[in-house]
Amino acid sequence: MRKKLQEQIERLKKAGATYVDARWYPVEESNYLMMWNGNLKNATSSRESGVGIRALYKGAWGFSASSDVSNIGALFNKAFDNARVAAQRVTFPVRLAEKEAVQGSFSSPNRIDPFAVSLSDKISFLKDLDEKLNKPGVTQRVSELIFMRKQIVYIDSEGSEIEKKIIEVFPSIQVMGVDSQGESHSRKFSPALMGETRGWETVNQQLFSENAERIVREMNEVLVADDCPKEDRSVILLPGIMYLQTHETIGHALELDRILGYELGFAGGSFVTLNDFGNLQYGSTKLTARADATLPNSPGSFGYDDDGVPAQDNLLIDKGILVGAITGRQMVEEANARSHKQIFNGSGGANRATAFYRVPIERMTNINIDPGNDGSLEDIVKNTEKGIILDGDKSWSIGSNREQFHFATDIGWLVENGQITRVVKNSTYKGETVKFYNSLSAVGDQSTWEVRYVDNCGKGQPNQIMQLGHGIPVCRFDNVRIGE
Repeated sequence: MRKKLQEQIERLKKAGATYVDARWYPVEESNYLMMWNGNLKNATSSRESGVGIRALYKGAWGFSASSDVSNIGALFNKAFDNARVAAQRVTFPVRLAEKEAVQGSFSSPNRIDPFAVSLSDKISFLKDLDEKLNKPGVTQRVSELIFMRKQIVYIDSEGSEIEKKIIEVFPSIQVMGVDSQGESHSRKFSPALMGETRGWETVNQQLFSENAERIVREMNEVLVADDCPKEDRSVILLPGIMYLQTHETIGHALELDRILGYELGFAGGSFVTLNDFGNLQYGSTKLTARADATLPNSPGSFGYDDDGVPAQDNLLIDKGILVGAITGRQMVEEANARSHKQIFNGSGGANRATAFYRVPIERMTNINIDPGNDGSLEDIVKNTEKGIILDGDKSWSIGSNREQFHFATDIGWLVENGQITRVVKNSTYKGETVKFYNSLSAVGDQSTWEVRYVDNCGKGQPNQIMQLGHGIPVCRFDNVRIGE
């Protein structure tokens, strides 16, 4: 198959294509199990394979894809024909940033392939968890296991050939209960990065047992708690909500295709402009954020993107100043041309497609915030006069250009004069993105830093679901409106 793909790439080059690549998925499969109140409500498996072709002709893309690989030549012809038709209507000719030819491979670290584990062992794990969640106050309990495995072979007309083998594991548990007013509340747990691998071995019985007990206890505390007050306080975000804050108001806001106006689905574009790079005070000097696809053992680390560009660790925000974006080969060239200056020095290696039948677009890698020097969570709490600690993503609303936000969390703990006083329910906070990050007054040290996994990041039309990670510390923001 590789030889056939290479031959067809060379044929299109001779026919006038300026660039051609192929992404062949020999196998992509997933497995999903969900237990609800002791009943196995879902046990599904899927498997697919195929190839996707991109061809560039006179500044226009053509794309084709099929799970039927019996006539590869026709598939390449379709991509080339689509490019030639598109070239008649192109308004901004596509140019690709330079890159080196790469002969490489990448395998995500894992010891035990979850697809080699028996169904009975997986169900047994879920049953054990369900028993631990079945406690007084719990009206609904859910345990889930998601497994993904794929092999991708990438070949392009510039001499690159890359093979990737990726395995992902996403386990989670959740409990729900009803308070005296008939309102439902929930508490959930999914593990942060654990160790050096992410195979079946990360489905750790002891870890889940400990956290099952914790989330049941915390949910029951929420059920009898008072409502979150409506006032301004310092907000201390734990990684269980800080990851989503980072995802929605740094990650998505700094995707370059969104900044250029190409991505307007899923809460619209971005408030960031090309003139902001190097100038915008995005946050306080305590804020340093990066797109790091080299972080070991995370879904946002994939070796090479779908342009054949090696994974990188790129600064996005340097001590509060906006300096970079999430980029691929095409958009950096257009951004530099539109701004009449060189903002970006080549691709950031972030172009990815969710499947062989989708075109690559700029996607988050691991969008991380560097740990700070303000100590542990306990240290930050001790130095907070009037605050609230928040955890757990309950709901979120984003402005049409990511310029503002409103988040609700599973649980809140009020802080008075450096002491945690009591739990509150229906905890929320809101703000304007730039003003909010400029109110960042404390960033926890390495002991507070966790890598949280995201298995369902949506972007694009038609929608593409992608997996990634966020490495974040505990962060405190001052004068934030809560409870509304």
